[in-house]
Amino acid sequence: GGTKTGIALLYDEGSENAYDIQLKLTKEVLTIQKQDVICVSGSDHSTNHRAVTLHRQPVGGLGLSIKGGAEHKVPVVISKIFKDQAVLLQTIFLSVVHLLRNAGDEVTITVQYLREAPSFLKLPLGSPGPSSDHSSGASSPLFDSGLHLNGNSTNTAPSSPSSPIANEPKYEKRWLDTLSVPLSMARISRYKARTDKLRSNAFEVLALDGVSTGILQFYTAQECADWLRALSTNISDLTLQNMKMANKCCSLSDQIIHMGWVNERLEGTGSSQLYKYKFLALKGSSFYIFSTPPVSTLDWVRAEKIYHLCEVLFKVHKLWLADDCWLQANLYLGIHQDYELQDQRPYCFSVMVGHGKSHYFNVELGSELAAWEKSFQRAIFLDVQRTGSKTYMCSWQGVTLCFTVDFALGFTCFDSKTKNVLWRFKFSQLKGSSDDGKTRVKLLFQNLDTKQIEMKELEFQDLTAVLHCIHSFIAAKVASLDPVFIDSQSIARKYMYSN
Repeated sequence: GGTKTGIALLYDEGSENAYDIQLKLTKEVLTIQKQDVICVSGSDHSTNHRAVTLHRQPVGGLGLSIKGGAEHKVPVVISKIFKDQAVLLQTIFLSVVHLLRNAGDEVTITVQYLREAPSFLKLPLGSPGPSSDHSSGASSPLFDSGLHLNGNSTNTAPSSPSSPIANEPKYEKRWLDTLSVPLSMARISRYKARTDKLRSNAFEVLALDGVSTGILQFYTAQECADWLRALSTNISDLTLQNMKMANKCCSLSDQIIHMGWVNERLEGTGSSQLYKYKFLALKGSSFYIFSTPPVSTLDWVRAEKIYHLCEVLFKVHKLWLADDCWLQANLYLGIHQDYELQDQRPYCFSVMVGHGKSHYFNVELGSELAAWEKSFQRAIFLDVQRTGSKTYMCSWQGVTLCFTVDFALGFTCFDSKTKNVLWRFKFSQLKGSSDDGKTRVKLLFQNLDTKQIEMKELEFQDLTAVLHCIHSFIAAKVASLDPVFIDSQSIARKYMYSN
């Protein structure tokens, strides 16, 4: 679609101030606009001019307070004149300002009288009062538009004087671009820094180079939800484009299937869980964990961790419902009883890897969780079908054996020296397994003729990887025979339709 625009607040955590901004979203960029005042008319500046000579005093300087200037894209205005602390209310417009501060003790300026104060001097509610105007000695920035949370600021043009003089300058508030954040490889954060607390109707967007929009605060949960959805859609569309570009240079067996930002929970951080941004990718037969997204071909070898896809196990964790309209109404929520929730964040998944280790991740949106679940499944199935079979060294009663998991044949166990096959079973014959959590596993197979259960005990160096591999091959086999069954097993997508 086209461009999405809307009004929000930019919230400054330091000062706890917030002011009105306009957001402009295109396919590739999020732009933040602030209100400023610009001169829109007024041609003949010679009328109503006079020259004034000022004498600099030891105390109080030139005795006036000015506002505006080129950096604010508005003319310079004398907002106050101090004579024995009496304030003149008439406002004077400067068409030419000599550098007042560095001028000598006698300064001559040309001024033009304005009958009505320009709108940018009429400060909205909650702005600094007159005393703060000159006490600092510096001219105050011109326009304190909307440094308030009550949303009173308007974005209409100010009313003209009752009897306008034809050539008097007119000023209008306009939305001017102040920051553009490219969305390619950008990430969204809804959490307060270093906490598990979701911001209320607010989030920030961080570009690939780390530039942040700051905290965007919305007036309603619905607006916040709409913007989150629009932004995450555009970010994932751009990620898809990046993937397509990269995949042109990769062989068919090494395509990127999915990639994106997640938060990884750091181990051993106690009660206050610490998370760190990580960029994950599923490519070819590997699962990659990066600290920053891979941009060039070389970056792929620089991953923090690389795992064999068919040796990992993907798990969706129990999701919780907060009293947050965005969570309840706008996400497809899946509840899965098997896994206990390990912390206070929704949309978590873990990837269990070899030697009993696992990575615990959190994503910002339910739609992202559903995408990761689907992508892991697809990537693992493709890897299994491509690989065809995997063989592991193992031992049983002191004899070195080979154990093969084969997509077509099922399980085979043979002597590593003589290559004699000791036993063979189909996937459908595996009825259960039990392991000691370390190296030993008992596999229970049903004999097709006798219907009796036969137990085979094996010892592996990395038992976790082998169990994951068995799981991956069986799941891929089931999926190839019954694709509908696999879809019905999706946890994150199960509640997509019921909610």
